[in-house]
Amino acid sequence: MSREKRKAAAAESAKTGVMTPAQIKLVLVGLMAGMFLSALDQSVVGSAMRTIADDLKGLELQAWATTAYLITSTVTTPIYGKLGDIFGRRVLFISAIAIFIAGSVGAGFAASMFELAAWRAIQGLGAGGLFSLALTILADIVPPRERARYQGMFLAVFGTSSVVGPLVGGLFAGIDQLLFIDGWRWVFLINLPIGILALLAVVAFLHVPHTPVKARIDWWGAVTIIVGVVPLLLLAEQGREWGWASPLALSMLALAIVGIASFISIERRMGDAALLPLKLFSSKAFSMSIIVGIVIGVGMFGGMLTLPLILQIVQGATPTEAGFLMLPMVAGIMTATVTSGQITSRTGKYKIFVIIGTALMTIAYAYLSQMKADWQIWQISIGMVILGLGLGQLMQTLMLATQASVQPKDIGVATSSQTFFRQMGGTAGVAVFMSVLFSALADKGAQIGEQIKTVITANPELMADPRNAILAQAGPEGLGELVNTDSSFLQVISPEIAQPILVAFTESAVLVFGIAAVISAIAFALSFFLPELELSSKSGMQQQAESNAAAAMH
Repeated sequence: MSREKRKAAAAESAKTGVMTPAQIKLVLVGLMAGMFLSALDQSVVGSAMRTIADDLKGLELQAWATTAYLITSTVTTPIYGKLGDIFGRRVLFISAIAIFIAGSVGAGFAASMFELAAWRAIQGLGAGGLFSLALTILADIVPPRERARYQGMFLAVFGTSSVVGPLVGGLFAGIDQLLFIDGWRWVFLINLPIGILALLAVVAFLHVPHTPVKARIDWWGAVTIIVGVVPLLLLAEQGREWGWASPLALSMLALAIVGIASFISIERRMGDAALLPLKLFSSKAFSMSIIVGIVIGVGMFGGMLTLPLILQIVQGATPTEAGFLMLPMVAGIMTATVTSGQITSRTGKYKIFVIIGTALMTIAYAYLSQMKADWQIWQISIGMVILGLGLGQLMQTLMLATQASVQPKDIGVATSSQTFFRQMGGTAGVAVFMSVLFSALADKGAQIGEQIKTVITANPELMADPRNAILAQAGPEGLGELVNTDSSFLQVISPEIAQPILVAFTESAVLVFGIAAVISAIAFALSFFLPELELSSKSGMQQQAESNAAAAMH
């Protein structure tokens, strides 16, 4: 299509709010490129962080590089949603990609862990808009009944990145130098060419009409949400190290309560101009979709994080291999996403998928709670497939329910709210479940020590085996505690000595899966109270265009 024809088509869609399938596909190219940028970065960095921390001589600070990114990406999500409703999505999406690229380049040339954490925070400032704005733009251009089908493409992006990311991260971390630059730095620098391609695609194809909206900017709402959320995220990330009842942890909790209370007070006064208009919660459909999303976030992220640990610690997989071993879950997500999207497109019904999805999540975690240390990969894969089939029906359907519950002018803040609250639930889930996992493992320290002593008594030659040299440093009782910080020794020591630790870790993980099953069951019960609204056959742009035309006539 020539440049003149593209301009004419864009002008026509601006008047009618209707985009052709060809226009939609071109917009999707830009959206998915931006989302791939964010999704790939999260999975790439994780598998290379150990190498990065060793090279920058800041192993004890590595958590801050992750925490900085988490904080800024989470806090900015609702801000992007509201600003997108006011100023338009296109300029904000382009800005988000540009900020992300700048942060990536800075992280790639960081000289210390402190510098890396600062640049990761800048990356997060961009990442906060990539996911929520992409889904909002999709809601602008695609009618609700068709939207679930297209959202499957976005989940395919995340599924692909979850497999490719650890592989790419491990590859770069294992290279000494590439083009005279340290291999691990390419974990971040690879975002430069990908980001430029995404930026070019968005600038060229993403032409979403926007009607300027006069509104006050809720600056105090932005400040108080930062005051409320940042301490909570810090507490979730560092609470286990600080001690949950320590003065620092309690101070963070108190500050968060003050911030959240102030935020609610300000939002009530700001009315429609609020960062998160409280009137949206008067809709049962909106409120229930957010509540179910939070509960699912707790169970989903908390439980899912335990699976890679099982694969690496108990099954002996490398981070890269663990990424590939998660493929059954990715396949389940893809299958359920495509199927549920097609059915929703044909029938206009979506509530059933929330019910079935939460039911499958519960079944998957209940099954995994029966795990034994001698389970084979195929047995674990059964649970992952069932979990994927559940998640694939939930993520897009809850977003669809949230978007359907608000007016087109509020679709940005609704989309970002669902993303924000689910992420907060996930962060809380990770904090709670990791504490449960490693606390349970620590409680088994004496038991592990006794079992190892019994093994050594039965076979004293094990102490002379060079593979078991770590026993002289940590002692039998200390090996269980060592798993909390560095589990790599398990791949070296004699299988007879490793076995009690593997059994104890599996038993601790089983406790996590059991709690996740209970939380998923709560989400299942709540899903019956989610109202099912009629899905419009008109896109957000089309509804807005009709509203503007009606207003012009009056």
